[in-house]
Amino acid sequence: MPSTSSPASPDFSGLWIPLVTPFRDGAIDHAALAALTERLAPTGIAGFVVCGSTGEAAALDADEQLAVLATVARAAPALPRIMGLSGYHLGKTAAWAHRLNDEALAGLLVPAPSYIRPSQAGLQAWFEAIAEASRAPLLIYDIPYRTGATITRETLLALAADPRIRGIKDCGGDMAKTRALIADGRLQLLAGEDAQLFSTVAEGGVGAIAASAHLQTERFVQVTQLLRAGRLDEARARWQPLLALIEVLFAEPNPGPLKAALAQRGWLQDELRAPMTRAGQPLRDRLQLAQAALNRP
Repeated sequence: MPSTSSPASPDFSGLWIPLVTPFRDGAIDHAALAALTERLAPTGIAGFVVCGSTGEAAALDADEQLAVLATVARAAPALPRIMGLSGYHLGKTAAWAHRLNDEALAGLLVPAPSYIRPSQAGLQAWFEAIAEASRAPLLIYDIPYRTGATITRETLLALAADPRIRGIKDCGGDMAKTRALIADGRLQLLAGEDAQLFSTVAEGGVGAIAASAHLQTERFVQVTQLLRAGRLDEARARWQPLLALIEVLFAEPNPGPLKAALAQRGWLQDELRAPMTRAGQPLRDRLQLAQAALNRP
């Protein structure tokens, strides 16, 4: 039977920041993480996503992930936190979801199992089993280019009937599916591709999880709020100058360019864990130009 411990109607609307994980000499730089969290917290964001792909969670062990979560919680205790959770072994992934019940989480962000490419019935069983183990509500992370698994519209609508599954981070690349989920209304839909924030929220999505919003955060918040208020012309005027920045931030694998941009501001060290690599120098030059253009009066 579905658990009754999750909030009946959690609200995931607004702009969420999927935090990077700063490193220094190979170790997590908790001082930089706390400072970054404190800097972003008062900007009007909805909350933080911790240990997602932008946070290089695949390179963090379980203890490190819990330590990152604790640092973010101490730095911004008033803001809700969503924890990224992924894997391909169902028993271990569900057990980790159960372990996270000890944390005060607004939700778990869960993709399909990577590499395995199960049937649609297998995908439905995967999400339902993790939801059963979790006290926090689930957000499905639909990102087939990372997992190799396509979750169909029909499967997502079937999962929407489960009261423990409340939202979706949409990186599926299928606007017809996006529109169908928005029209259905049972899952809160958040844009997961930064460049699609405007179109998704204008279509009726409730917000976004956007790595680019580490930079120009207030502007991203304003765009999201204006779109949800139906003020499209004002939102477009605030949005269009951001597109060049978004393009360069994803010109090489995330979070390499983002960490380079944050390092240019002196907010953290430009360091990633292998196999991720630092952004190349030509891209760094483009980043400086894109940021300078946005900072001009």
